[in-house]
Amino acid sequence: MFLLSQPKVYQYRYNIVMASTEPINKTKKWLHLAFGTLLLISFFLPWVLWKDSRISGYDMPAGNFFRISEAKFGLGNPFPQFNFTFYLFWLIPALTLLALIRVVLNKKTTLISAIAGVLTLTLVTVYFLFTKTLIDLGVGNNVFQMLQLPVYLAAVSAAGLILTALPNIHWLKKTVLLLLGPVFAFSGYKLGEKYIMAETFTSTDQVKADFIVTAQDLIREFAAGDSAANIKYSDKIVTVTGTPAQIEAKSDSTFNIKFTDTTRYYLVFSLEKNQYDKAKNIKEGDVVSLKGSCSGSIYSGILDSSSISFKRSTLNK
Repeated sequence: MFLLSQPKVYQYRYNIVMASTEPINKTKKWLHLAFGTLLLISFFLPWVLWKDSRISGYDMPAGNFFRISEAKFGLGNPFPQFNFTFYLFWLIPALTLLALIRVVLNKKTTLISAIAGVLTLTLVTVYFLFTKTLIDLGVGNNVFQMLQLPVYLAAVSAAGLILTALPNIHWLKKTVLLLLGPVFAFSGYKLGEKYIMAETFTSTDQVKADFIVTAQDLIREFAAGDSAANIKYSDKIVTVTGTPAQIEAKSDSTFNIKFTDTTRYYLVFSLEKNQYDKAKNIKEGDVVSLKGSCSGSIYSGILDSSSISFKRSTLNK
């Protein structure tokens, strides 16, 4: 009797297990569909607002990201030879759509969902870091104000796509996948930034200035004729001497040095970490001399003023 009853007992336990796991799988399936749909839509919506330019997620693989930043703010891709790698981000909508189809068909989505999620989190990190760089050059004041709602939705849906991938994967693998994109993007961005600064600061120190002017004269020249001054000074090495109105020491050991006058124009020099020892003792009211590459003027309708920014800046004294 005992032996005959064993299959019934096992069947009973099997039914209990299936009853308890089936709703969870069904819930994950619907969550996966929701996150995938949200990611697919948000990819084509504006992620950041640079002044009056809205940049969507697809603008990176479409080639618009650096084209707009260079045309409007003088900050282009420092490694144009790798532009072809940006096409990789077209995999985000392609793989997300494939994941949606497969989950409807009750097929595995782990690999394709993981790739789509990692690529999205990588791209979100790049948009954040690049926008922060633009702010350092005087384009905007707060990175979180420039980030738009769809970029947050893309990040959340990418994480959700990884966490609800079918079949279930170990929590440690999920953690690695969630961190992989941001860590890779941050490391690559900082290495590239360090390489560029190492080259450009050396060249700025050694190259002869195209123009030597006082801060007040330069501001007045831009105020008198913005278009002509932009043509004259953009991408030129300029030595500027004057008394700073504001010295902003940031938590990452970088500095912004600002010159103003009575007009609605002001100069902003961005000094990187390797200028820290020179810049740390500067006080407002000191006469300083800086040299940098002029990026031209950018008008802010919100502040009703124009910033004249300088990159690759060095402190002469």
